[in-house]
Amino acid sequence: MTLLIIAYLGGALTILSPCILPILPFVFARAGQPFVRSTLPMLVGMAATFALVATLAAVGGSWAIHANEYGRLAAIALLAVFGIGLLSPRAASTIAQPVVDFGNRLLNASGRPGSAPTAATSLLLGVATGLLWAPCAGPILGLVLTGAALQGANLATSFLLLAYATGAASSLAVALIVGGKIFAGMKRSLGISERIRQILGAAVLAGVAAIALGLDTGFLARLSYASTASFEQAVLDRLNASQHGMAPSEVASNNAMMTDATGPFHADLPVESQAPSLNGAVEWLNSSPLSTEQLRGKVVLIDFWTYSCINCIRTVPYVRAWAEKYNDQGLVVIGVHAPEFAFEKKIDNVRQAVSDFKIGYPVAIDNDYKIWRAFQNSYWPAHYLIDAKGQVRYHHFGEGNYRQTEGAIQDLLREAGTDMAATAPVQPDAKGAEASPDLNNIRSGETYLGYKRAAGFASRESLRADAAMEYSVEQPGLNEWGLSGTWTVGPEQATLDQADGGIAYRFSARDLHLVLGPGADGKPVRFRVTVDGKAPGADHGADTDAGGNGAVTSTRLYQLVRQSGNVEARNFEIRFLDPGVEAYAFTFG
Repeated sequence: MTLLIIAYLGGALTILSPCILPILPFVFARAGQPFVRSTLPMLVGMAATFALVATLAAVGGSWAIHANEYGRLAAIALLAVFGIGLLSPRAASTIAQPVVDFGNRLLNASGRPGSAPTAATSLLLGVATGLLWAPCAGPILGLVLTGAALQGANLATSFLLLAYATGAASSLAVALIVGGKIFAGMKRSLGISERIRQILGAAVLAGVAAIALGLDTGFLARLSYASTASFEQAVLDRLNASQHGMAPSEVASNNAMMTDATGPFHADLPVESQAPSLNGAVEWLNSSPLSTEQLRGKVVLIDFWTYSCINCIRTVPYVRAWAEKYNDQGLVVIGVHAPEFAFEKKIDNVRQAVSDFKIGYPVAIDNDYKIWRAFQNSYWPAHYLIDAKGQVRYHHFGEGNYRQTEGAIQDLLREAGTDMAATAPVQPDAKGAEASPDLNNIRSGETYLGYKRAAGFASRESLRADAAMEYSVEQPGLNEWGLSGTWTVGPEQATLDQADGGIAYRFSARDLHLVLGPGADGKPVRFRVTVDGKAPGADHGADTDAGGNGAVTSTRLYQLVRQSGNVEARNFEIRFLDPGVEAYAFTFG
């Protein structure tokens, strides 16, 4: 129930998002009509259609994307006719009469002004609105959609999406009730009901134009990123302790990192639950399979991670340091690798990452998410501490809280009978992508390049799913990205089909990372990075030189830019000299 409430609140908050603006005219055109026969069916149709389309888009593959595009075209045409009918029945008469009659019937039951609307026509308008509504993927919707992609089609996913859409419909209903009273007062006092009808018709056509031009997922999405993310994150933070089983997410350090301090830490650690089973891993690295029974008498730190997640990468130095510092005191650290992308399911890739990160503690390969589900986990990274009796006593989601986590480790070790004095917390010498982020200067968020979760796409051409296409891009706006050259965009990644293709992104952060892979043949792909059209020089990342040169040799996260001076908005471009590269996601630090 808590999860449904969180999703509902996330949907309700969309009323504050500029992404909602293009569909407001469709909703407010029903102002003044009977709520049960007009407003309610429309909002029900909108919520149900969005939940269905979002579920299929998350799990159905490219066929669902293509089908939805046809549905959107039909919805645009339908609502355009509706808008013309509102704007001027006389002007609409120039259109073919059957189309005009249909448009007028969408406004009321008989096509005659003043007739009462029917539930069926209102429901049809709601279905069309649901096909066109593309809410900005803030923290809450991002959790739900990522969970849908990870867990597949199921009732839980559909109910969460429906709860999100119902939240949006509820806030729209409240706005519509208030707006309806205002419109009714204007009609009574000013006698301009026909003029109001025409204004609404013009607004509907403006909304149709905005959606057809992609403003709802482009310009308005960028405004929404800043306007609602903080509200949604606040909802998640307040209910964080109750979110077991929620859709998975990479959790950054926006709040947690700021709570770290120096000095000893002591806490009364309550018993949260009995430790779940560790059965279900497809393979173990650095160890034979371990069970909770074998570990009884030990303090155990479970670290859920995935190797291309930047938030996980930045926690690795601390987890590694704890494993080394407290191994002799009875601490057992177990990394549970639960993949986000398909390439992270390849055990050889994980084995290479374990070697690159110098991880010596056991790692369970949880490709089937059995351990993940046993813990009812929701996040990358996530830490769970299990005491010597096999009870979960502490958990933390995301980066940060390192002092508190280490203090909890020490407390449980003492409780288990280890005679150890309080010591200063570890301070690992983290370099490259492992270094802590510059929280005060991050203005760009994680951006996926696969069509399932792509946002902020700014090439001149529309993104096309699962088909080779030549793209071009000028200078993107802040937090926009675009492709140039011939690419095939799949559900998780964009693949370069011919050499000399590129990706451009205007970002504002100290560090820019990009998850890249060399393609199916495994051949290295050479690349060159520029920042504001020049070689990065001192601003190069750990995986490039001062000239911006580098090579993609394995599928992992590459640090391409680290600004050495004042952090400001910059134009990033990477050009690939060889074909075949696979690009997955941008992250920032």
